[in-house]
Amino acid sequence: MRATLSGFGPLLLSKVLQLNDTQESSLGLVFHYAEQAGLPLLDLADLRAVLVFLTSDEGKAELREMGGLSNQTVGVILRELIAFAAQGAEAFFGEPEIDTSVFLRTADDGAGVISLLELPRVADKPALFSTFLMWLLADLYNDLPEVGDLDKPKLVFFFDEAHLLFTGASKDFLQSITQTVRLIRSKGVGIFFVTQTPKDVPGDVLAQLGSRVQHALRAFTPDDAKVLRATVSTYPNSAYDLGEVLQGLGTGEAVVTVMNEKGAPSPVAWTRVRAPRGSMGPTPDAQIDAAVAASPLLAEYGTPIDRESARELLTAKMNAAAAAASAAEAAEEFEKQQAEFRAQAEKQARAEAAKEARRSPAPRSRRTTPQPDILSDVLGSKTTQTILRGVIEGVFGTRRRR
Repeated sequence: MRATLSGFGPLLLSKVLQLNDTQESSLGLVFHYAEQAGLPLLDLADLRAVLVFLTSDEGKAELREMGGLSNQTVGVILRELIAFAAQGAEAFFGEPEIDTSVFLRTADDGAGVISLLELPRVADKPALFSTFLMWLLADLYNDLPEVGDLDKPKLVFFFDEAHLLFTGASKDFLQSITQTVRLIRSKGVGIFFVTQTPKDVPGDVLAQLGSRVQHALRAFTPDDAKVLRATVSTYPNSAYDLGEVLQGLGTGEAVVTVMNEKGAPSPVAWTRVRAPRGSMGPTPDAQIDAAVAASPLLAEYGTPIDRESARELLTAKMNAAAAAASAAEAAEEFEKQQAEFRAQAEKQARAEAAKEARRSPAPRSRRTTPQPDILSDVLGSKTTQTILRGVIEGVFGTRRRR
């Protein structure tokens, strides 16, 4: 028995996880996003992957137009999912999803088929057991057409150990079960809850059950006596002293009342029930395995399918984004290294040019530097001029006589 998480739906899941209104609304938003984004929600791992993605920067950006999702709410949902998975829910969600119409199949000769659903590992997991029942009844109710008041139902469910169903049940769950039991009769489905005492079934649900088959009740303790009195008070008035009758019933005997053709409870009848033609003990494992192997449903539902779903798609998407980011970072680092290399090369070139300039200085340009005119300096002096005059006058005879 498997159901996909998308088939189970956010409403039922919220009730099972006992989320408040805000958390339920947020979970509905997550399912809506997954549907719009083409992310199949098949199991709990898919839902956890979507929740984690929607708290990332990329996920928040995609969800912004839908209203957003708070990290606190996602944290609560994730914690509840972990606790739910610890009760064995991982095995219930997945593919192939059971088609509940298989419970309506008939044999080749037109006879009805009895389907036995053995749930030995969920007896101590009431949340998982409740989840299975809620989904099963809700799926049947949604798929089956309205048929009104049939002479006999198309399908009858017997839920054994019904007290497990209601142990620790939330208010929302009880309300859902009550509504389903009340309305599913119009779909041609009958429901029997099998348990030790009527006390095991909540009053609102018990009020919807018109037929009663009560085997012996013993009153060995004050609490037993209280339960006995409460049970007697729920039966129609009768000529029997039901307090005595219920304690005195033997094996195969029961007190019975059913709804008659007018919709009223029939008078209480002290009845001997036909004994079952079979063993009252547990079915041997070998016989169960043989029955399962011979089932025509084994080929379709016997092997779980793990196709690509939200978890794999998001993992690939995030890996691609991480690879793109890594490539962009590598390209940026490469450009940075190239710039540093070019700067270093230019610096090195300048250093080499300066070194070369120091090693081979440039030739000086030729300039005409005025040389000192020694002759002019000598001839220009007063002493020289006096001597020269004397010599000239002597030579040419022009010295003045005194």
